Amino acid sequence: MHLGYFAMPLHPPGSDPAQTMDEDLEQLAFLDRLGFEEAWIGEHFTAMWENIPCPDLFIAKALGVTQRMKLATGVSCLPNHTPLMLAQRIAQLDQMARGRFYWGVGSGGFPGDFELFGVDPKSGEQRGITRALLDAVLDLWNDPKPGVYETKYWKYIVPEPQADIGLRLHLKPYQKPHPPIGVAGVNANSETLVLGGERGYIPMSINFVPKRLLRTHWDAVEQGAKRSGRVPDRMTWRIARDVHVADTNERARREALEGPLARDYRDYFLRLLPKIRGLDLLKVDPAMPDSDITLEYLLDNIWVVGDPDTVAAKLARLRDDVGGFGALLVIAHEGRPRTSWERSMTLLHDEVLPRLG
Repeated sequence: MHLGYFAMPLHPPGSDPAQTMDEDLEQLAFLDRLGFEEAWIGEHFTAMWENIPCPDLFIAKALGVTQRMKLATGVSCLPNHTPLMLAQRIAQLDQMARGRFYWGVGSGGFPGDFELFGVDPKSGEQRGITRALLDAVLDLWNDPKPGVYETKYWKYIVPEPQADIGLRLHLKPYQKPHPPIGVAGVNANSETLVLGGERGYIPMSINFVPKRLLRTHWDAVEQGAKRSGRVPDRMTWRIARDVHVADTNERARREALEGPLARDYRDYFLRLLPKIRGLDLLKVDPAMPDSDITLEYLLDNIWVVGDPDTVAAKLARLRDDVGGFGALLVIAHEGRPRTSWERSMTLLHDEVLPRLG
């Protein structure tokens, strides 16, 4: 198992964007030095808590403060974009990263962003847009044939090449045929993960999903892989979790309940989820009432919190229960106090990871 980071990121509304982006970069630089292998950066236009609308710009700067870790969009929400512009931006980013880049893609999920870009989530049109736009980007990278490309959602013209003046839609990704593509699943038997399995993309499961649903995520990957004759590798599967480690269980639990982790759930996720998906995602038992979803319940059932032995045991149990996975993506929360966050990440890397073999 290797370690990665998933930064939505999470900062309370009213935070200074310049300051929080600098702090997010400082976190990545620290994790890179520590030995984390990858970091995924979210994209949200109207979510004040998740205040990065342009992860490609953030990643471009993060390339300069990290040395080894791969950086990734987590994810490019494709209904927010047009194929031509996105193909060029991602190709340039991959060139600048010299391959130290993954391209995470998805259909989005934040209600304000759907409204901003005129997408009707109730109809499910975002899924069709996502598949069509992804295929359009891949075609532009592979063989941008001259012509007019027009749908209900976009229009662009690929010009005829003019060799004498060097005119051509020319920029392609650094990695061939394209950067590794990742997709994230949320719901049981996720259609997105079926697509990922069919095409051999990196599958990811978000932090809210309990073990009973995680098992269906790998089932979805296998279902898609079967369609195309692929054999999926569990070591490509990323599972995201909220993790906090301290020297003792008592201290870890106290820091989790008194720090940014609990705040982010209390003030954001437990208010947001009922409006978009409901709290069923967080339930280990579908019959339990919403009122049972407390911070203490999350601490004991969803988050991974404790001393190194406890956290290692919880992660080993998670790995065994779902049949194995390759990477743990730690959800980013503000590193306050900085010493506690750095200690948590250091214990996770230096003491928990070796216990997992």
